[in-house]
Amino acid sequence: MTSLRRVCVAYLLRTVDGRDQVLLGRKKRGLGTGHFVGLGGKFEPGETAVEAIVREIEEESGVVVDPADLEHRGGLRYLFPDRESWSQHSTVFVVRSWRGEPRPSDELDPEWFDLDALPLDTMWADARAWLPDVLAGGQIAREFVFADDLATVATSRPLEPQAL
Repeated sequence: MTSLRRVCVAYLLRTVDGRDQVLLGRKKRGLGTGHFVGLGGKFEPGETAVEAIVREIEEESGVVVDPADLEHRGGLRYLFPDRESWSQHSTVFVVRSWRGEPRPSDELDPEWFDLDALPLDTMWADARAWLPDVLAGGQIAREFVFADDLATVATSRPLEPQAL
């Protein structure tokens, strides 16, 4: 297997009127257009995962995150055998503190969702298998292989965290 593209994703969490919520964004362009996704994207040359996610959060939502406030939750390996250029390794974070209010960007339209009402039917198919647990405080180390339709998860398996 060739080296996978490195990406990162973060989920901003807040509590409003006793309801736990997560910030997702509906993708306007690129991989996943139309899906709700966490904030994030590709690493720039020389960036660490933390540097990349801090930059991506600000670019995509306008909010500023202190690197010390990021909670690393693990990683995901996505394999697309029928479109290898989509295959990637994603580092996953959550964050509960930031400066500013989320605003739309060229990349996505941000929207808050109660944790018990995640829009899983309009997210990538793998999210159902891991996202609720991560948002509840869990860790993730898993590989997802997508079918030839590029949307359905064909197989999934746990990974050792050091494999990511």
